[in-house]
Amino acid sequence: MMKPKKVPMPTHAEIAALHLATFNVPGALYAAPGRVNLIGEHTDYSDGFVMPAAIDFAAVVAISPRTDGRIVANSVNYEELLDKTVHEFLDDDFASLRAGRKVHWSDYPAGVIWALREHGVPVDNGFSLTIAGNVPLNAGLSSSGSVEVATAIAVLGTTSLDLPPTKIALLCQRAENAFVGANCGIMDQFVSCCGQQDNAVMIDCRWLEFQLAPIPPNVRIVICNSMVRHSIARGEFNSRRAEIEHGADILRKHRPEIMALRDATLADLNKWGSEMPPNVLKRCRHVITENARVLAAADAFRVSNLTHFGELMRQAHISLRDDFEASCKEIDILVALAGKQPGCFGARLTGGGFGGCTVNLVAAANVAAFTEAMRAGYQEATGITPEIYTSRASNGAHAITL
Repeated sequence: MMKPKKVPMPTHAEIAALHLATFNVPGALYAAPGRVNLIGEHTDYSDGFVMPAAIDFAAVVAISPRTDGRIVANSVNYEELLDKTVHEFLDDDFASLRAGRKVHWSDYPAGVIWALREHGVPVDNGFSLTIAGNVPLNAGLSSSGSVEVATAIAVLGTTSLDLPPTKIALLCQRAENAFVGANCGIMDQFVSCCGQQDNAVMIDCRWLEFQLAPIPPNVRIVICNSMVRHSIARGEFNSRRAEIEHGADILRKHRPEIMALRDATLADLNKWGSEMPPNVLKRCRHVITENARVLAAADAFRVSNLTHFGELMRQAHISLRDDFEASCKEIDILVALAGKQPGCFGARLTGGGFGGCTVNLVAAANVAAFTEAMRAGYQEATGITPEIYTSRASNGAHAITL
């Protein structure tokens, strides 16, 4: 996949002006945020619980309808303009993706438009799109999910259809699973649709129900990007998912009501875990204990018990490191450094793993000192300068009024 060029994120007004200059018609603007997962990693595809928060980094899409059956998409980040018929943009690219050929930034908006059309949303007259974003790429912060959701609400904004946020999230997940070919769960798209200011969102991934978990106002989310992404990540992710499904199959032989690991308990593992290969047993133990940690973390936020929340984050990282084996030395260095800093309540790996980012809950008054210490300490330990982002929980997808 081609790499984006280092271009500054334009303002909303600049995106609107660029769209007008490119297509000679004004565009309506829509935004959808990326996300960081506070706790609940690798549980969503087992029908489990997760607790992400939308962040104040987002994808922005300007859109205007066409009448010539073409989709023309302008990527600000990649500085590329694509002009294809609806048929070329959707069907031909889909065929090439299934054959394992080219991977391109346009796969994400194309996949969403394909999924919307499959659902009955009228798209055949075409659109002009201008797409920009500032969600860091390859950092586990769901830059792809933000583009998918922003595209979906932009296309829907040109129609009279009003789909509920949960349905939009499901269609975007289908786009990434079936069109792009990434077998993700529902978390990224769901929180991008349903995030709320100053709240984490505890999602029940089986029933697609959610509860808000207020983040105390004196706390900031600090994201430390290790700047590494190990090449084993995709293959290891797929193997972890297969191991989880294998473990669920073994438990289901004894308890048929277990549809996914969401339904299993540690007592089940103690009773029948001896039938599992050691790696499968460890993966299942992570998922089962992580689900319990998410529920406990939601309770901790409700009573503003940041000490307990931070302890749950610590336990979650140990589980990801030792049972799920999804961490790496750079991430472990960041977590250890964070644990030594005043005002840091908790730190852990966030995202798929094998690199990427840590998420840290830090007292607002300590953010500047925390950031400086993390940057210096990580660079001294690894020779790598990290990128560090501070965010508050933000609202989900929305139209932009200039």
